[in-house]
Amino acid sequence: MNPASPRTVDVGGDHPYTIAIGPELLSDGARLAAHVRGRHVLVLSDSSVAPLYATRVREALRRQRQDLLVGELVIPAGESSKTLESFGAAVTALAELGATRDACVFALGGGVVGDLAGFAAACWMRGVDCVQLPTTLLAMVDSSVGGKTAVDIPQGKNLVGAFHPPRAVIADTDSLHSLPARELRAGLAEVIKYGAIRDPLFFEWLKAERGALLAGEAAALAQAIARSCEHKAEIVERDPLEKGERALLNLGHTFGHAIETEQGYGAPHNANLNHGEAVAVGMVLAARLSAKLGMAGDADTEALRGLLDAYGLPTALPAGLAPEALLARMRLDKKNVAGRLRLVLWRGIGKAEVVPDVDESAVLDVLRGG
Repeated sequence: MNPASPRTVDVGGDHPYTIAIGPELLSDGARLAAHVRGRHVLVLSDSSVAPLYATRVREALRRQRQDLLVGELVIPAGESSKTLESFGAAVTALAELGATRDACVFALGGGVVGDLAGFAAACWMRGVDCVQLPTTLLAMVDSSVGGKTAVDIPQGKNLVGAFHPPRAVIADTDSLHSLPARELRAGLAEVIKYGAIRDPLFFEWLKAERGALLAGEAAALAQAIARSCEHKAEIVERDPLEKGERALLNLGHTFGHAIETEQGYGAPHNANLNHGEAVAVGMVLAARLSAKLGMAGDADTEALRGLLDAYGLPTALPAGLAPEALLARMRLDKKNVAGRLRLVLWRGIGKAEVVPDVDESAVLDVLRGG
C-alpha cells in the first residue's frame, strides 16, 4: 500500500462517500482539496492533535488551492470539550471566517472532534460539507463513519445532535504512531465489537493477531480498520438513520454511555474509563445479561471477556458507581421506545440483535454483579 493507492471502502445510500485508509494521507493536498467545493475551510482540532498535524493539513490544502481561506479552531482535548459551549465556538469560528454554504469543515482528531465538527457542519447554514480526518483508531473504525454527530449534556452522552454524513473520510494510518497505548487499546475495543456482533471469523482473527495489533503493526492495523469500516458501511447503507439494524453497532454502548455519564465525562488520562474502555465493560455486561435472559451461553461471555482481557481492556464495572444510578442513565438512551429499555444483546459471538422491552430488574441484577 502507498499514498497513491490507499485501501478504500465505499459507503452507499442517498449520500455516498468513500473511506480512504493509508499512510501519508494528511499530506495529500489533492485528495484533501478534492472535497472542498467553495473557498472556505475550517480545520477543527484539539490541543493534542493540532500541534502534530494541523499545519500539515493547512499547508497541503493551500499548496493545492491557493485561493482557499483556511481558518482553525482548537478545543481542549478530551470528552469534557464535547459541549454546547464548544459547538457555539465552532459556529462562531465559521461566522468569523465568513463561511458560505459551499464551505467545508475538516474534523482533525478523534471522536470528540469528529462529533463536534460534524454537528457544527450540520447546523451552519442548515448544512455544509464535513470531511472527517480521524487520527485515533476508535474514530477510524467507528465515529467518523456513518454521519452521527452530537454533543453531550450533563444528563447524557450524545443527546443533542444530527445525522450528517461526511463528504469523505480520510484515515491516515501514520497518525496512529502518535497514539498513546491506552487510546490504541480503546480503539481495539470497537474493532472487537464488529466481531462480536456479526463476524465470528474476524473475532478469531483478532485473537490470532493480538500481538501485531497491540504492537501497532501497520499491515495488521490497516486490515482491522478496513474490515471494521466494511461492516459499518454495509449496515449504515441499509439503515442510515438508525431505524433498525444500525442499532446493532451499539453493542455495549448503552451500558458504556451510562458509565461515562455517571463518571462525569472524565478525560482519558485520568482514573475514569474512556469511551472504548467503557464500551468494553458494556459489552461484557450485555453478554452477561444475554446469558441471564437465556439467549446465550456463559461460554460466549467468557470468550468475549477473555479477548478483551487479552487486549488489556477492562471488563468489570469500576468501583463507586451505583447500579440504580446507571440504570437511570440507561433510561435516557436514544434506542428506548415508550420509556422501555431497548438493548443490543446477543445469541453468541457474531449473533447480535436488538431486544425491546428488556426487564429492568434483570439489568439491575447484572449491574449489581448478579
